[in-house]
Amino acid sequence: MTGSAVRPPLAVTMGEPAGIGGDIVLKAWAARVAEAVPPFVLLDDPDRLTRLAARIGLDVPVRAVSSAAEAGGVFANALPVLPQALAAPVEPGRPDPVNGAAVIASIDRAVALVRSGEAAAVVTNPIQKSALYAAGFRHPGHTEYLAHLAGLADEPVMMLAARDLRVVPVTIHVSLRDAVNQLTTAAIIHAGRVTAAGLARDFGIERPRLAVAALNPHAGEDGSMGREEIEIIAPAVAALRAEGIDAVGPRPSDTLFHAAARGGFDAALCMYHDQALIPLKTIDFDTGVNITLGLPFVRTSPDHGTALDIAGTGKAGASSLIAAMQTADQMARTRAGS
Repeated sequence: MTGSAVRPPLAVTMGEPAGIGGDIVLKAWAARVAEAVPPFVLLDDPDRLTRLAARIGLDVPVRAVSSAAEAGGVFANALPVLPQALAAPVEPGRPDPVNGAAVIASIDRAVALVRSGEAAAVVTNPIQKSALYAAGFRHPGHTEYLAHLAGLADEPVMMLAARDLRVVPVTIHVSLRDAVNQLTTAAIIHAGRVTAAGLARDFGIERPRLAVAALNPHAGEDGSMGREEIEIIAPAVAALRAEGIDAVGPRPSDTLFHAAARGGFDAALCMYHDQALIPLKTIDFDTGVNITLGLPFVRTSPDHGTALDIAGTGKAGASSLIAAMQTADQMARTRAGS
C-alpha cells in the first residue's frame, strides 16, 4: 500500500459492555484531533453508546455504518459503529453473561475485517473473563482466543510496551510458584524467537537486541542462590545466539531497568509476570500497551482491565487505549511498508 492510498480503519472491539470500554472509546474519539487518533470503526451497539455518551456528559455523535470502508468518511464528524446487538440492556459495573456472545462476536468480526483487508489492525477493549466463562467461553483470555482464530500451532507472545521500554513475560498469568515450575529453556527460546521476529516485522528494527532477565537475585550468584540461570536460562540465551539473535543474559533484574540499562536493548525477556510489569508500569503507568506478537495480523490492547468500579462514571482515562490505537496503526504501516 502506498503512502498516498486511503488506509483502512482500525477495528476496535466492544470488550465487556459493563466495563469502561465504551467510556474510553468515546473519549478517544473526542480526542481524535488533539491526540492524533487514527481512524477506527467500533464493533458495538450504537444505541448503548449514545446513551453512555449522554450519561458521562460527552458530546459524541454516534453513527451506525454498514461497512468498515464507510467509517473513513464518517470518522471526522461522528463515531462510526458497525452494529453488534446485545442480548440484554447494559448496566455499568454489572456484567451479564447473557451478553457474552456479543462480546465474542465483536472479536470474531474484528479479526475477520483485518484478515480480509477491510481493517488495518485489531484493537481489543478489555474483557471480563468471569462473565465470558459463565457464558461458555473456553479460552484463558484474548491472546489464546486470537491464536485459535488464526489457527496457530505455536502460542503467540505477549509484549507490553511503554515510552522507552518493551517487556515480554515468558510465563504470564500463573502464581509465582507455578511460574518457577513452568519455566523452561524451550519457553524462553520460543519467546525470544517470536519477539525478535516481531520487532523486525512490526517495528522495523533490523537487528533486535534482547536482554534476558535472570530469575534469582544477583543472577543466582553462580548457583549459590538457585541453579535456574545455569540450567535453564543460559542455555536458552546460547541457543538464541546460535540462531543469530542478539540476546544477552541472564541479567540481574534489579539492574536491568534503569535508564542507562534500557538503552542497551530493544526488549527484555522476563521470567514471570511482575518482573516485566512492575518496571513498565512504574515508568509509564498511563500509556502502556499490550501487544500480541506472532499473529498473522496486528493486535494491540490497552494495558488495563475493565475497571467495573468506575464504568459509566466518566472517570476512566483513555490514554492507554489511544496509545494502543497509535501503536497498532504504526505496526500496520510497518508491516505494509508504508
